Amino acid sequence: MSANACEVWFYHLERSTLDQVLPELLTKTLQRGWRALVRSTEPERLEQMDSFLWTFQEDGFLPHGVSNEPFADHQPVLLTTGEDNPNGAQALFLIDGAQPGDLKPFERCIVLFDGRDEEALAGARGLWKSVKAQGLPASYWRQGERKGWEKQA
Repeated sequence: MSANACEVWFYHLERSTLDQVLPELLTKTLQRGWRALVRSTEPERLEQMDSFLWTFQEDGFLPHGVSNEPFADHQPVLLTTGEDNPNGAQALFLIDGAQPGDLKPFERCIVLFDGRDEEALAGARGLWKSVKAQGLPASYWRQGERKGWEKQA
């Protein structure tokens, strides 16, 4: 494994929804000075997420765009169903069972999955096995009894 191999972090959602968790993680990514790419398999989800990220806070918003709009390459957070990385993101967020594709351009890949959904759970397990087989560093995070995340593996 190379020193700059993409880290893959799995977030097992049990108490919170994607809408509650993703904006916080995207905000932390931007605070780190990174760009983010959010990949879904569902264009409808991205439409909802696009509207939500403009309005989820009363006193602000999360700057972002959608890949089929002008200036996608300039967006700090880009929502997409594609496998390319037009905004040069360092962090890739996978939702709705989206596949990672080539992870070489990324510093970190964050897989968010609903632990109450058997299909999502099975998909995450399969991806975990694939990531480990490739020798990539992987971490598994689960929501603890308190509000925070606990690293399990």
